Order: sequence, then C-alpha cells, then structure tokens
Amino acid sequence: MKQLSGVDASFLYMESASSFGHVSGLSIFAKPDRPGWSAYESFRRTLERRLPVLEPLRRRVVEVPLQLDHPYWIEDPDFDLDYHLRETAVPPPGDDRRLADVVARIIGRPLDRAHPLWEAYVIEGLSDDRFAVMTKVHHATIDGASGTELMAILFDEDPDADDPPVPDDRRPEPVPTQAQVLARVAADVARKPGKLARLQVRSLRAVGELTRNRGLVGLAEVARGLPNPLVRRRPSRREPDQAPPPPRASAPPTPLNHSISPHRRLSLRTASLTDVKAIKNATGATLNDVVMAVCAGALRRYLEGHGALPDRPLVAMIPVSIRTGEEEERWTNRVSAIFAPIPTDEPEPLRRIEGVHTAMDTAKDRFSLLPADMLTDYAQFSPPALATRAMRLATRLRVADRLNPPFNLVISNVPGPRQPLYLAGARLLHYYPVSTISEGQGLNITVQSYLDSLDFGLVACRELVPDVEDLADLLLAEIEVLARAAGLGSPGPSGNGAAASPVADAGARRQATKRAAPAAKATGRAGPAKATTTTKATKATRSGDATKRAKATTTKATKSTKRATATKAARSSKATKGSTPARPSRRA
Repeated sequence: MKQLSGVDASFLYMESASSFGHVSGLSIFAKPDRPGWSAYESFRRTLERRLPVLEPLRRRVVEVPLQLDHPYWIEDPDFDLDYHLRETAVPPPGDDRRLADVVARIIGRPLDRAHPLWEAYVIEGLSDDRFAVMTKVHHATIDGASGTELMAILFDEDPDADDPPVPDDRRPEPVPTQAQVLARVAADVARKPGKLARLQVRSLRAVGELTRNRGLVGLAEVARGLPNPLVRRRPSRREPDQAPPPPRASAPPTPLNHSISPHRRLSLRTASLTDVKAIKNATGATLNDVVMAVCAGALRRYLEGHGALPDRPLVAMIPVSIRTGEEEERWTNRVSAIFAPIPTDEPEPLRRIEGVHTAMDTAKDRFSLLPADMLTDYAQFSPPALATRAMRLATRLRVADRLNPPFNLVISNVPGPRQPLYLAGARLLHYYPVSTISEGQGLNITVQSYLDSLDFGLVACRELVPDVEDLADLLLAEIEVLARAAGLGSPGPSGNGAAASPVADAGARRQATKRAAPAAKATGRAGPAKATTTTKATKATRSGDATKRAKATTTKATKSTKRATATKAARSSKATKGSTPARPSRRA
C-alpha cells in the first residue's frame, strides 16, 4: 500500500454531488489508410501492451475507516481493461459541436472508486474520416505534468513504431481489511508529529528570511541543531526592496460564480500558434501574457453582453507545476497555484497585455515569497473527515450564492509537444484539454499547444454558462483584435497552423521596416517605435509590402532632416541680427 499525499487526497475530498475531481483530454486523430484498421482495437491493443509502465491506470483507492487519515493506493487485484475502455459515437454530421456535447455528458458523471480511477472512450462517427480518444482520469492520480508524460507513453513519434517488449512486474495486492488499514494508519500517524515539527522549523526559517528577522532565523538554526537531522536547508533568496502589494480578499461577483450543478457544457476551439507568437513578438510580451490577455478581452465582451461586467478586474487562478525532476514519486500531484487579476476592466487591447504582464509579475513575486513545496506539504496534515464534510456542507448550504468567490475562474496554459504524434499509425491532429470546475467557479479555460496550434477547451456549468459557445467564439475574435491593435492585420482561419498566416506575414513586414529604421535614426529626429504602438508609417502602408514601408519611413526621415536643417539655419541667421530666435515649427 502507498498513501496518497495531502494534495492528491484533496481532489477526492473536493467531490460532491455536483463537483468532480477528474480531468480529461480529447485527442482527435486522422485514420490511417489501412484496410480493416479499427480505432477501438488499435487503442485497446496499445493500452494492453503498455499497462506494465502505466501505474496510475492500475491502482485503486482504499479508504480509511472513519476518514482518520488519507486513503491508500493498492495494485488492483481485479483489474479489468474492458471495464475502463468504452466505445461510442457522435450523431451525424459528426462535427465538433456534437462531439463536445457527447464529451460534456461523459465528464458530468463521477468515477467509480471501487475501480482504478479512469475511463477511456473511443469515439467514432466524426466527419472527414476522423475519430477521437477521450481519457478521463482522476486528478488524485496525476497532475498536468504527469498527464503529459502519460500521453507521451501512450502515443508514438513514429507512425510505424513497434511496441518493444515491456517486462510485466505487476503484483496485484489483495484488498486489505479495515483492521489492516487501521494498523497501517496507526504506524503512519505515529510518525506525523515528527514530520510536522520538521515542517514547522522549515516554515520558521523561511519566514525569518522573508522578514529579515535574525531572531527567527537563529531560532530555526537552533532547532535544526537538535538530534535527528532535519530537511536540507534552502539558500536564502535576495528580496526586492519593496514587497508586492497584498492581494484582495475576494474577487468581484459575476454570473460565473454561483453554486454549480452536475451538468456540463464543453466548447472546443483551435487558434494558430504562429499568429499568437506574432502578437507576442510585436508587443514584447510573453506567450502566456497574450493567452491571458485573450481570455481577459473575451470575458470582458461576454460579461458586457450580459450586462454583468464588474468595475474591477476578475481574478484568475493559474495552476503552477512545482516539479523539480528529483521527486521520488513519479505519479503524484506536484502542483500549486498563483492568483492574479486579469484586466477585464481595461477597454484598450494593448493595455490589457501590459496589465496582464504586470499582474503576473506581481503574482509570481508573491508566489516566490515562501517555498511552494512547503505550502503543499502542509496539506499532508489536513484532517480528511473535516475537509470532506466542509465541502459537502458548503455545497448543501449553497455558500457560493452568498459570498464573493476567492477567484472567478481557472485559466491554464500548458505547453505541448512540437512534433507529430501517432496512435497505432493514426496521426494526432489536435489535443483538447478538458479540465474540471468546482463549487462557486462555473468556468474553466485550459489551453494546450500542439505543433503550430493552440487548442482551447472551455468547461462550464450548463446552468451558469449555457452559451459557452459564444464565449469560445469571442476568444478567437479577441486574437484578431489584438493582432490589429499590434499592427499585424487579421489572423488566418483557425486550424492546425500548416497554412500561411496573414499575421505572421505582417510580422515579417514589421521586422523589415525595423531593419530600414537606421536611415530614420541617423537624422536624430526619429527614435525607435515602441513595441506596443503602431507608427504612422506602418498605418499608412499596412497593405503594402516591406519595401514600400521602408521607403515610406526613409522618405519621412529625409523630409524631417531637411526641415530640421532649414529651421537651424533660420535660427542662426536671426541670432546674428540680434533678434529673438523663432520658435521651432511643430512639423519640424
């Protein structure tokens, strides 16, 4: 038996009749041109061969009587692959909207804890000779990083890859009796006071370093000198001169933030990663800044359309991986979160990018004040019975309808593979993340890149956000708004990024103009343009090619030089005569 960590177990405790702890992924494939090829049989064969290295798919949870401690994992003695693997289909015409409806119904059902906590669906009936594979795995089993690793094990980089023989060292464990579980709990609980004491010493030292309190640091050093060596010291971090401002106590109320139902809606969209990178380059921001700004702009327009836009920014919870690569346990949650305001109150598109960048920097500064792994380690000491009952009581009393939420929604941006992936010869076209929502937060926006695409998965409560398709459309529209504001023209149609992009072409023209800028800079009158501002020469020649833009810039610089020279001569002449120098012309 292996005990769940406090963070892993928290995803079990959060579950109620309307909140579920599983996360999902929806992979869209193109069928290979092979006679008699079956998507279901090919996927089943792949799973069966690789199960020996897929530990999260083989283990089941064992609850502790009276919830006296966190549950345990055991190797399922009655594992049945056919129970977990299912086959279904979408009705004609098999478009993405009908696919999203089928998946939304699947994610609106909890996983059975009497079996390993996952299901997989092979979904047929898609148009253009495609099929889908949906994996539904409990968050107690994996986080985003380990989920990506799981995906890498299931899929191949070579369409003709053969499965090498994998040694099968599985050792199914019998389901323990309650007496056996309690005996194990007693042994683990006896060690907890020592673990808690060591964690408190770490906390004391971290707070001392944070506040530059030598007394606290010294007290921690004394405690560290006691018998039984404690955890390894962390090097002190040089602190900024000014602490970041404290976060607000709560987020503004919106229609997204009420008690949720068990019913879900899902919307899927794809944008060009090339287009988003062109906006990033033109504005001097990061890719994540642009994604967050896209979400902020779309949410602003959506809430405006419903007459529910708050006068202060929405607050987003952004999951953060704290993996170091040195973890002893491979399949577990090593995840924390930062909370940042997103500028839904800012009407200017480019200022939204600047606002996101500033907010994320401040949120990261707060996040780095204390070691993130220390915060997650405290979850190990949370009382399971209390956590579960608190969640159920909050749901029963509909607390989310009475109090402002701590945050409005979850936004996550996950970098994905940049090389093509295959499943038994079928090429992966898109990978849509399908996350989860919790009580009081009726919307989750998760984005994952794959090749040259950004795949958006929007999961929402069916009652709170019935028109999630409209919000998804606004996300793509906001990319166009940002592209135009950055002087890049309109982006191309959404897809897998294989086609040429008008935004990328405009970005190339912009770089050509910058290369012609030295001619203007030599006059001493024309300085470099800001990354977030479109110059007049750019606006005047947006439809032209790079040569015309360069000529326009050079011509303007030449005229400016002539006017400056004439003005200087006039000043010199009048000064010689003893008269008052003339005011420089504004045009000069």
